[in-house]
Amino acid sequence: MRSRANWILAVGCSVLCLSLSFAVAADVATNLKTIKSVGSEAKGHPQATKALAELAKADAKSLPQILVALDDASPLTANWIRSAIETIADRELSAKRPLPVADLESYLADTKHDPRGRRLVFELLTRVDPKTPDRLLPGMLNDPSVEIRRDAVARVLIRAGELFDGNKKDDAKSEYQQALTAARDDDQVQVAVKRLGELGVTVDLSRHFGFIQDWALIGPFDNTGKLGFPVVFPPENNDNLTAEFQGKDQKVRWSKTFTTDGYGVVDLNKVQAHHKGAITYARAEFTSDKSQDVDFRLGTPNSWKLWVNGELAFAREEYHRGASLDQYRVRGKLKAGKNVILLKVCQNEQTEMWAQRWQFQLRVCDATGTAILSSTRPTSDKAVTSR
Repeated sequence: MRSRANWILAVGCSVLCLSLSFAVAADVATNLKTIKSVGSEAKGHPQATKALAELAKADAKSLPQILVALDDASPLTANWIRSAIETIADRELSAKRPLPVADLESYLADTKHDPRGRRLVFELLTRVDPKTPDRLLPGMLNDPSVEIRRDAVARVLIRAGELFDGNKKDDAKSEYQQALTAARDDDQVQVAVKRLGELGVTVDLSRHFGFIQDWALIGPFDNTGKLGFPVVFPPENNDNLTAEFQGKDQKVRWSKTFTTDGYGVVDLNKVQAHHKGAITYARAEFTSDKSQDVDFRLGTPNSWKLWVNGELAFAREEYHRGASLDQYRVRGKLKAGKNVILLKVCQNEQTEMWAQRWQFQLRVCDATGTAILSSTRPTSDKAVTSR
C-alpha cells in the first residue's frame, strides 16, 4: 500500500514539475515576444522594459530558449536579450549553480545561429571551463563569427611564432599560411604576411582581401561648388567604353588602369592628374560563377555613389572623412555571369594638405570578409604585401 502511495506521489511530482517547466517556457516565450515587438521609435518600450526585467529572472535552463530568440531579433532588441542572458548567467554562476553546458555547446556548434549570440555562449563556456578555448578553437578557424575566428587565428599565430623562434621554419611556414588563410582582420594578416616574407613566401594581399585591381576610368567631370554630386553625367547611363563625352574642361574618354597596391588603392591624382572640383567614374567588370549575396566594401575620403548592374546600391555625400579598410559596407547581389560595377568619386575644392587625397579602394567579399574573386580576375606580376 505504501509502495503504491509512493508511486502516486512520484508521478504527481513529475507531472507538477513538467507543468511548471511548460509554464516557465511559456512565460519566457511571452516576454521574448513582448521585447521583440518594441518599435524603432520606442513604441511598446514600457511593456518591453517590464518584460526584460521578468525575463532576467528566468533560470539557467531557459538560456537555450532565450539564445535562439537572437536569430531574428533587431539590433535594439538583440542588445536587450543579450543583457538578460548575461544577467541570468552571472546570477547562476555567482550562486555556484550549473549552466546547461551540453545545450550551450549544441547552440555554439550550430553556425546558423546569431554570431554574437554564439560568441556570448563561447565566453560563458570559457567561464565554466577555462580549457574550453583549447578544446574548441582548433576547429573554429573558419567560423562565421569573426570574433571567434579571430581568437582561433590568434592561437595559430602564437604557435607559429613559437615554431619560428625555435628555428622550425618549415613548420612555422605551414602554421603562418594556415593563419593567413583564415585571417580576416588586417592586423593578423600583416603579422602572417611579414613572417611569411621572412620565410621566402610572397603573398598577394589584393587577392587575399578580394580588392578589384582592374578598372576603366573616365573624367574629370565638373564638381565646382560641389554641385556635381546629384548631376547625371553620361557614364551613369551610357555604357559605351569607346564613347567620348564632354568633361569639365575638355572631351574625355575611358582609359584603363591596373593598381598593384596591396590594398587595391587607386590614386586618381596619379593616374588622372591632380584636379579640384572634379568627378571621376571608375568601372569594373566582375564575373560571378553564380548568383550570390555579397558585400561591396569601399574605402575613400571622397563623396561617392555606387551602382551594380545599373542599380544604385548606395551613395554618401561627405568629403574628407578619412579613408580606411572596409570604411563602407554595402550589401548587394551579384548575378551569375558578367556584372558591371560603377563608382562615382567626387573631389571638392579645398586646398588644405589633408584635403588633397582623391582615391578609392573596393573589394568584394562575403559577410565575414572572405574574398569573393571574379572568375576572370587578372593576376598581378607585383604582389604587394603591405600598405
